[in-house]
Amino acid sequence: MKIILQRGRLESFTSEAVVAFHFEGDEKLLRDTEAMNKASGGLISGVIQSGDFQGELYQPSLIYTKGTIPSTRILLMGLGKRSDFHLDKWRGAASKAAQFLRDKGVKEFSLYPYLSGERKISLEDFSQGLIEGIYLGLYRFTEFKTEEMEKIKKVEQVHLVTPDERGISRIQKTVDTAEAISQAVYLARDLVSRPANRKTPSMLAQIAKEVAENTGLRCEVLNVDEMKKLGMGALLAVASGSREPPKFIILEYKPPSNSLGRVVVIGKAITFDSGGLSLKPSENMDKMKHDMGGGAAAIGILRAASQLKLPFQLIALIPATENLPSGSAYRPGDILTSLSGKTIEVISTDAEGRLILADALAYSQRFKPKAIIDLATLTGACIIALGENVTGMMGNDDELKARVRRAADRTGEKVWELPLWEEYGEQIKSEVADIKNVGGRPAGTITGGAFLKKFVGEYPWVHLDIAGPVWADKDKPYIPKGATGVGVRLVVQLLREWKVSS
Repeated sequence: MKIILQRGRLESFTSEAVVAFHFEGDEKLLRDTEAMNKASGGLISGVIQSGDFQGELYQPSLIYTKGTIPSTRILLMGLGKRSDFHLDKWRGAASKAAQFLRDKGVKEFSLYPYLSGERKISLEDFSQGLIEGIYLGLYRFTEFKTEEMEKIKKVEQVHLVTPDERGISRIQKTVDTAEAISQAVYLARDLVSRPANRKTPSMLAQIAKEVAENTGLRCEVLNVDEMKKLGMGALLAVASGSREPPKFIILEYKPPSNSLGRVVVIGKAITFDSGGLSLKPSENMDKMKHDMGGGAAAIGILRAASQLKLPFQLIALIPATENLPSGSAYRPGDILTSLSGKTIEVISTDAEGRLILADALAYSQRFKPKAIIDLATLTGACIIALGENVTGMMGNDDELKARVRRAADRTGEKVWELPLWEEYGEQIKSEVADIKNVGGRPAGTITGGAFLKKFVGEYPWVHLDIAGPVWADKDKPYIPKGATGVGVRLVVQLLREWKVSS
């Protein structure tokens, strides 16, 4: 799909369809919608006056222009009540408009990238939100489809039209930014969507190398022997049940000019999680291909950082392995020695994510980072606590957590902080080792975070449990059913805002 920025007025533009917007309950049309209404001889106001269209959030109404304006159709899209309007609803409206037109077989359409006269949202945010909404809403995973491909409808071009010559350069920058971020989300969604036999740890490492080659990143992959020499006993234990060798993927981005410091992004990448000997129920086990959503997000974040030339040295650490049962698998009751030197009693082999993250967190300290951010599908308990749409957040640094919250507000990727009070650490004390990997059913998400905190040291750190939002079981406004790519936009926005404030 191509995004084309052009100067002009929609009412005089030739297109398969043009998109206009309207707030629910507003007596007056938006300025640009009114101009289109006049040019079309009142077609828009006629639909509203008939009662067929009220402007409810994401309500569509397709109007055929019958030659009154050069474009064939007008899609009128509802924005809901003006008082409830915000940037994420704008993304959703753009997505719903694009999806509606695609499903009608429209291959090209045009719209303004902003709402004239609306001052609550900046021109840059309007245009970036619109492009993200369109891109992310039109995503489909078709890599393994072989039949009836000709029936899959696609939008080929979107024209962003503006009458203001001075605004074109500002909008073009946001087009480039939104495309880079959206493509990074696409990459993360594709990786999560692939079945486990098409993204083994070795395959994931190869994909990381290809991303690095295409974007100027540095990529290093540690093999089993190198991990043994380092002492990554926790990661190697999780991998011991699989015939697929684990990989420890290191991606590095260096800014073209002065760096504002090092930030480490860690992504859990269990490419398939059966639970190991603590075997999961067979129901829904097929979804355990998405237990590498944190690793997929980390690769996407580094890709976007390179394209956006963010002024940070970013290091992504991605411990990648399968978690399978076999005669060589690690067992409940085993005691592991991690890279940090801490010993871990294994209570459940299905609490494996925190084990591989323990070694990654310990490894991250050699970079002396100004911040560590880990993303992980860590606990089903987080879904019970917060639902499927919210990321659980824990950490040891209030300023870093505040940055995450601000980025969440801007991107619509919701986060909610859970406490890490000292008493939670009591639940993971072991009688035979330094720590145990499960603290019982109470506060399961928090005790997972408390476990990770033991391996962070004194560096600012935030943990993002993305178990809920990593996968959507039903369509959402700009998140089609399936892999969501959660975490990519959130962390990229955090780094972009950090750049502004630094």
